[in-house]
Amino acid sequence: MTQVAFPQSETQLRQWLQRFPAADNDGNGTLTVEEARAFMASRRRGRNGQGPPTEFPVDPGWSKARFPDNAVCYMTPPEIQAIYREVFPKDPQPVFQVPQPEKALRIVGTGHSFMAPGYRTFPVICRAAGFEQPLRTHTGGGMTGSVRYKWEQENGIFGFSGKPQPKLLAAIATGAWDAMMWGPYYADRPEYYACWIDFGLKYNPNMEFYLSDAWPSLRQLRPLPKSEDELSAEIFVRLNKEKHAALEKTIAVLDRKYPNKIHVMPTSDAMVLAVQAYYEGRLPGIEGVNRWLCGKTYSIWRDQLGHLGPGFERLEGYVFYATIYRRSPALIEGEIPFKPLVDKKLGKLDPPRQEVDRLFRRIAWEAVINNPLSDVTDRDRDGIGDYEHLEK
Repeated sequence: MTQVAFPQSETQLRQWLQRFPAADNDGNGTLTVEEARAFMASRRRGRNGQGPPTEFPVDPGWSKARFPDNAVCYMTPPEIQAIYREVFPKDPQPVFQVPQPEKALRIVGTGHSFMAPGYRTFPVICRAAGFEQPLRTHTGGGMTGSVRYKWEQENGIFGFSGKPQPKLLAAIATGAWDAMMWGPYYADRPEYYACWIDFGLKYNPNMEFYLSDAWPSLRQLRPLPKSEDELSAEIFVRLNKEKHAALEKTIAVLDRKYPNKIHVMPTSDAMVLAVQAYYEGRLPGIEGVNRWLCGKTYSIWRDQLGHLGPGFERLEGYVFYATIYRRSPALIEGEIPFKPLVDKKLGKLDPPRQEVDRLFRRIAWEAVINNPLSDVTDRDRDGIGDYEHLEK
């Protein structure tokens, strides 16, 4: 008997649509067997290393002047928090509001697997700098961590109609948050960010917003390289410029509407500087550029999509810290107690060497102060941003 790997009945298809709204290829609100089969095929391609699709249908509701009336964003703060308690009954003491810390910004954030390493290390870095980092996130893998997907999911609209999950909206609506962080995704539009900004500023007028620019991926190369002999530092510089050009367009639109509110966390520049350091022999212990090509565990990246190799989660966290707090991570004294690195297949891994960690701190600051979209400069080279970000 032939096994069926995709839903068949109308009930199954409806359940799939609620779980995977992106499977509705034509965006008509009804999932067909053919659409389910195509979605399954795309997921298999992703698991086989080809990665997620870069083009996909988006609900036509995004082109309308207003979201559906049942969107959580139109409700009052008590109503939003009541929904949260109903949807997440196992969270007996949900944190909606954090008292103003002495040194830290109170941050909410979305993101996918490219943001996850930084979200893990960023609070550890802040603690080493002398303060605790309030950080409330709503993340997911791939598309499910994108700003568009999370807005739909939190609001209970389009493919999530009737099933809101307002993890961040319930917090933002208290008026007790200072900043929001995002990771980018394929085919992002300015309006995907604008809805979050509008909601954030409604309750937190001084709120600012930080977008990571991710980093180059082998998927940008056609044909895909067959070995690292085909790669060079110059290639990654070019790929970085391509990414930067696309990002500038989105930021320009948002800057016109929200002056001085949007800042880029230049993780891409930092990773390219790390690649250059590798080719110059300044990353001892790092054995290759990409594990997918060279088979070396201690590589800068581990697959063609661009997930970070072991140790590089520190570099991303340093970029987050440097951009948001306008201070060089190199000013943090001593070693930072990051959690041990563990790979599901390989077990415990060695941390970066001390000299590599120190180089990561310097690279992060160089990337931040030299990228105009970060809005951080350091003209006197003292490791502190020229303009104080907060009155503390």
